Amino acid sequence: MFEIVTQETLPLFEAFIEGHPKGHFLQSKQWAPVKPDWTWEGILSRDEEGNVRGAMSVLIRKMPGVPYKLMYAARGPVCDLDDRDAMKDLTNGAAVLAKKNNAYALRIDPDVPSDQTGFIELMKSLGYAHHPGDKDFNGIQPCYVFRLNVKDKTEEELLAAFHSKTRYNLRLSARKGVTVRLCGKEMLEDFTRIMKATGDRDGFITRPQSYFETMMDALGENARLYMAFWEDEPIAGTLAIHYGNKVWYLYGASANEHRNVMPNYQLQWEMIRWALETKSDIYDFRGVSGDLSPDNPLYGLYLFKKGFGGDLVEFCGEFEMIYNKTADFIVNKALGTARTLRRKLKQLKNRDQERKHKEAVSARGANTTEEKE
Repeated sequence: MFEIVTQETLPLFEAFIEGHPKGHFLQSKQWAPVKPDWTWEGILSRDEEGNVRGAMSVLIRKMPGVPYKLMYAARGPVCDLDDRDAMKDLTNGAAVLAKKNNAYALRIDPDVPSDQTGFIELMKSLGYAHHPGDKDFNGIQPCYVFRLNVKDKTEEELLAAFHSKTRYNLRLSARKGVTVRLCGKEMLEDFTRIMKATGDRDGFITRPQSYFETMMDALGENARLYMAFWEDEPIAGTLAIHYGNKVWYLYGASANEHRNVMPNYQLQWEMIRWALETKSDIYDFRGVSGDLSPDNPLYGLYLFKKGFGGDLVEFCGEFEMIYNKTADFIVNKALGTARTLRRKLKQLKNRDQERKHKEAVSARGANTTEEKE
């Protein structure tokens, strides 16, 4: 049987999520304040004796321009992968929430490896459409991650398993005078500034400082901001989250200057040490590309994370339950139009940047000629 989580049953829900091996911080209500545009709901499944056997957090959001809502269970559900009764309960509970909120669909991207074919078949039998992940970062959550098993390990054992170049760069960073400090929100301005530089350099959109402030407030002691300093100047930083039996490396940023002193290696090591301190089972480096060809622009990220001795994990992808096919068609058509518009605007922006670059090169050439004359 299922039930919608109330204020009275919320502590029970949170305790189950945090204590289960499949627990994830994205399934905790602690994450809800970080997504203020979404409404949070929780579902519990109980066995015949009343014991909790499954749980799922659902975020609900109205889609722009239409009277329909989308439901999303990030890294849900939390239950044993072969427990059909629990998964059926959670599915039925989601259907009740969909009717209550006029939701046209539910999307789930579970923390389940792709080789768990039994779970995939179970989800299909319950009416979900399966969308396997691709090799790039096109899903809401990354389909490929690097994970390091730290259960019952010592620092010495982990260091010995690192790639020799990783150990060398870690020692080099210390010799160059890089220090890592555990910081509070007072350093978020510097972290956000460095993150903006990272996004500009690597071509991705970054979050505002208020987003990281909300995250640290919402997660409290479960979130840590690490900053790397060289000659008392902040040059890199990371945000990590501990929840249940895992520590996640969530965000990382490095300044354009002083990258040669390798601050990112020390930052990773401090987060791994936190996983050991908290008696975690897993340190999660988060996303990498599934395209492991050396000519892939993201291949360097793969090599960096691989150097710490973890395992590449491919998740099973996304599952979708459609409650209103007409609404699903309307929303997808509108989203497709919006994506096309964004793609065209990006192309125009790239052309404008290329034109400005050519003009700057031409101007430098003219100035050089004038100087020679």
